Amino acid sequence: MIKQNNYSDIILIGTGIMSATLGTFLKQLAPHWTINVFERMDKVAMESSEAWNNAGTGHSAFCELNYTTQEADGSINIEKAIKIAEAFEVSKQFWASLTVKNMLGDPVNIIRHTPHISFVWGDEDVDFLKKRYETLIKNPLFKGMQYSEDITELQKWMPLVMEGRDPAQRIAATRMDIGTDVNFGTLSRAMFSYLQEDDRQITVRMHHEVEDIIRLHNGLWELKIKDLATQETRYYVTQFVFIGAGGGSLPLLEKADIPEGRGYGGFPISGQWLVCKNADVIKKHDAKVYGKAKVGSPPMSVPHLDTRLIDNEQALLFGPFAGFSTKFLKHGSYLDLPLSVKWNNIIPLVSAGIHNIPLTKYLINQVSQSQDERMAALLEYFPMAHTEDWRLQDAGQRVQVIKKDAEEGGVLEFGTEVVFSADGSLATLLGASPGASTAVSIMLDVLKKCFPDFIMREDWQNVLKNLIPSYGLSLSKDAELCEKTREITAKVLKLIV
Repeated sequence: MIKQNNYSDIILIGTGIMSATLGTFLKQLAPHWTINVFERMDKVAMESSEAWNNAGTGHSAFCELNYTTQEADGSINIEKAIKIAEAFEVSKQFWASLTVKNMLGDPVNIIRHTPHISFVWGDEDVDFLKKRYETLIKNPLFKGMQYSEDITELQKWMPLVMEGRDPAQRIAATRMDIGTDVNFGTLSRAMFSYLQEDDRQITVRMHHEVEDIIRLHNGLWELKIKDLATQETRYYVTQFVFIGAGGGSLPLLEKADIPEGRGYGGFPISGQWLVCKNADVIKKHDAKVYGKAKVGSPPMSVPHLDTRLIDNEQALLFGPFAGFSTKFLKHGSYLDLPLSVKWNNIIPLVSAGIHNIPLTKYLINQVSQSQDERMAALLEYFPMAHTEDWRLQDAGQRVQVIKKDAEEGGVLEFGTEVVFSADGSLATLLGASPGASTAVSIMLDVLKKCFPDFIMREDWQNVLKNLIPSYGLSLSKDAELCEKTREITAKVLKLIV
């Protein structure tokens, strides 16, 4: 086959929220650069960013208890919560700026106000939640958080959760009224519509699969791409590659074979929702109610009774229930996991497996659950739930990061990580939560690491400060700036409480 080399300055792999965000940044910062985007599906954002495949919470650490941990001395560590909350504020500023520039359309279709509630029961967890509240409320990012153990007040906050509950049970909740629900699928599609709008510099090629990534002697990257519609293969050359292919990122990182990527492995975890079919029940719940994950369960399986707006219709979901599949993508292959095992990641994979036996047992239990067992979990959050009102639906596929560790051989990570080549010419996003909600901050880090000479230029700095008014400043340390920024973004995004 004769190679047809097609050059572009930038290549983005995947059409989820990460590529959408980086592409939008680059179009604003360097409109003369050429960008090629490749997506194996025939529609934008059909994997991790699609609405049914993620929590859509607008992860801001308001209600997710796994972002705050209790130390041995009883204190609550809120460092991760602060980092995530600030990152989400940065995302909202970015989306607000794009809205002002008429790049996203009506923000109501993308993000809406939905209270975030943490709910626990039992003396130990109630005491934890109270300490968490007392620690968080001191930081400007968590101003307005409410705490209550009062049954009457909690009935107003979450009527479905309280209906039919044992009055003798000790319970507590915190509430943040400025919480949000985000449709990352719609957001990604809006961004890609902007990227392709009257722009010959940017080409988005759907139904195209990246089969190989090779570093050329001149330092450029050559990508072998198959058009899945015609089965024709072409070769594209570029200076910079961003791999934002969700669960499909790890195999592509392995093909690129950069030293920094050796030793990485992946552990796929699938998910399912219980979805409510009763419109009357759906109307009674308007909040995201998060509980505590059971011991041994992965963070992505934190249970929540979640109101969503999907396809312009209100939905009510409970879960997710974890499962196991050897696929790395929802629309992937069962060979994904075995084919990802290489000589350089066998030790980390085996070591992580040995150290995570409780997780394996948990997944086996989840996979073998009956509908009655899933309903039993729901009844802890919604005591009056009826089986006939709920159906089971598949959620997305996540690949948790496994990497080398000097002490344990290999560790399983549940966060998001970007792997960079030494010269910054290739960046690969791995992992899952909180992912989408912090996409803007993650892509700012990509810009800093991969375009260091450009990002310090005055023109780039001006664009970034225009897109993100708090750029370079700390919202967590400046209460006045935090409040002012939130007021402006709330008004633009129509999130007035």
